[in-house]
Amino acid sequence: MIDLENIEPKEVFHWFHQLNQIPRCSGNEKEASDYLVNFAKERNLEVYQDEIYNVIIKKPASKGYEDSDPVIIQGHMDMVCIKGKDSNHDFTKNPIEMIVEGDIMRANNTTLGGDDGIAVAYGLAILDSKDIKHPPLEVLITTNEETGMDGVHALSNEHLSGKTLLNIDSEEEGVFLVSCAGGANKITKFRLEKEKQNGSGLEIKISGLKGGHSGMEIIKQRANAIKLLGRILVKCNYKTNIRLAKIQGGTKHNAIPSDAKAVILAEDIDRVRKIVEDLTKDFKEEYSVEERGLNIDLKEVKVEEIYSKELSDNLIDYIMMVPDGVQYMSKDIEGLVQTSLNNAIIEEKNNNVEITASVRSASSSSLREILNKLSVIAKRTGGKSEEKGAYPAWQFDKNSKIREKAVRVYEELFNKKAEVSAIHAGLECGLLKEILPDTDMISFGPNLYDVHTEKEHLSISSVQRVWEFLIKLLEDLK
Repeated sequence: MIDLENIEPKEVFHWFHQLNQIPRCSGNEKEASDYLVNFAKERNLEVYQDEIYNVIIKKPASKGYEDSDPVIIQGHMDMVCIKGKDSNHDFTKNPIEMIVEGDIMRANNTTLGGDDGIAVAYGLAILDSKDIKHPPLEVLITTNEETGMDGVHALSNEHLSGKTLLNIDSEEEGVFLVSCAGGANKITKFRLEKEKQNGSGLEIKISGLKGGHSGMEIIKQRANAIKLLGRILVKCNYKTNIRLAKIQGGTKHNAIPSDAKAVILAEDIDRVRKIVEDLTKDFKEEYSVEERGLNIDLKEVKVEEIYSKELSDNLIDYIMMVPDGVQYMSKDIEGLVQTSLNNAIIEEKNNNVEITASVRSASSSSLREILNKLSVIAKRTGGKSEEKGAYPAWQFDKNSKIREKAVRVYEELFNKKAEVSAIHAGLECGLLKEILPDTDMISFGPNLYDVHTEKEHLSISSVQRVWEFLIKLLEDLK
């Protein structure tokens, strides 16, 4: 069992640990939501829970702050649930096993839940405190952020009156986010058509890639397992006739797929083996910096069904043709991705083969361009596409007072220059700004690393500094 006695801030890590005892993958947040409601009721705090389990907890102002405008502290309770291939963790019932190694807190071969459990922990620690000075508080904890921001989509301003919003869903300490990309998911479906077959096939499996957050890590140009698989399949189909029997890759729409596999039937197995051998060498050279763990395995398997020739060819062509990764860089902010897409998941689902792509952009016109391009490619290859989970960009506010105050407080506390930046990822601030157009917003957080992977970890000392900053910022919002 993890020992939290000597880890500061104790109050924050206590609530983080408590939250991590509760299963809370996206779409499975009821237990966590009910826990938050009970937390509020036990402290006689005003609480609201809506039908999709968003929670708002209100705490009156501390003495001397009664006339101050309310402040919203915001984060999401759900987490991306990814585990290592050797892990037996069951995210539906097992608590997250937290491990401390020096300044690092991580989990045992699973995601840690720091994204965004640490925001919930900060909020609970403030709500539980009796001596922190603060204006009236509205702690807003949303659901299903990771799979389409469904929680914030369902919100209204009925129970929210805050004029300042502190979103604690950023991953780099001292970097204050004031703008984010918008986006949407494009789902392309190919009708599943199978034929009986009795023979020996070949499984091609790509693994060992780094993956990562499809917004934060997309600029690092890591390999996409589905796209690498497409390159193998199209060359095999060109050199020797093949048929797909099964194809699968990726697990989350906002995670770069680190593995993918296909089962094929081929006229010339030896030719396929040589193609895979040659392309493996090419891939390892192309990605020698970012993807040293890249691995491609071949295994003979029994095949009882194969896809129709038309479906097989269409899928291979689509995967090969569809763009992936960074599409445009920002012309306003050096080093910022403007537009990207991540071919995130391919799977058999509801009698279709479905391919999910996550498209992000700070430009609405560029976003529409890429979504339309995917529609055209789908149409040309016999697929049908639809859009889901659209969310708006959060536009920069040149008159933001909280931006100026946050930067000043951070620099005074730590004698270190703060950075104001934008992010190529979706934050709930974009949708919250539509609900609360007159609310001044900023996003920040402690140092989190390798989110959306089983290697996710956070800096304990950074959590402490952000806690000190948050307390001081609330004190100054009088």
